[in-house]
Amino acid sequence: MLARHRLLSLIALGALVLIAWGWLLMGAGMGMPPGATLGPAGLADDGLAALMPGSGPWTGAQFAVTLAMWWAMMVAMMLPSAAPTILLHARAVNHRDASARPATGAFLLGYLLVWGLFSLLATVAQWRLGLAALLSPMVMATASRWLATTILILAGLYQLSPWKDACLRQCRSPARFLSRHYRPGRAGALHMGALHGVLCVGCCWMLMALLFVGGIMNIVWIALLTLLVAAEKLLPGGRIMAWVAGAGCIAGGLWIAL
Repeated sequence: MLARHRLLSLIALGALVLIAWGWLLMGAGMGMPPGATLGPAGLADDGLAALMPGSGPWTGAQFAVTLAMWWAMMVAMMLPSAAPTILLHARAVNHRDASARPATGAFLLGYLLVWGLFSLLATVAQWRLGLAALLSPMVMATASRWLATTILILAGLYQLSPWKDACLRQCRSPARFLSRHYRPGRAGALHMGALHGVLCVGCCWMLMALLFVGGIMNIVWIALLTLLVAAEKLLPGGRIMAWVAGAGCIAGGLWIAL
């Protein structure tokens, strides 16, 4: 089992990503097709439609469903690019102590908990934007031209910033990250996973904010951002792609403003 642990970890990660994408494609518990204009005909079930967050006060159920949607979306978008670090951790643990029980699950849990906290903040932001009538409940995208401009320009500036570069450099070097921050045991793996999650949030949080521009449940927009994140972290020219994406965001923001 220890010898096959890395393969099992790969299969588990793949299954988790597929489940998250499948749930998004089915409407993330909101009873509507992602990326569609949500009129009465677009809702699959009147009971589920009641869970759809609108511009008025939210119920606890609406908040919980929206939080679950954000968290599943982060799993679907971020795990593919984080898989090399998680799998390298599984290999490193077996190499350091073949008799120890692998703690890859703890590493993954720490990583996902950080993105769960980010999802909570994103849910609160969506709630507040809806109350301020700055977010259309029909398409779950900003209804304000100036808010869209601001998000795009800020995302572009962050893409070109040294903070983005520092976090991206860590995410692009799994071996260096593990060698610097390795801790034994499950508690150590949980700490490493959370730290890696913090670096990933630092690298991608403004890209995730672009969901408020393109549509939070726009599946095409989600897929494009997923590919961009993966390209930045995994491809040889990832840092250049980050700069190009930043310049594109600034240009898009100026275009909307003008």
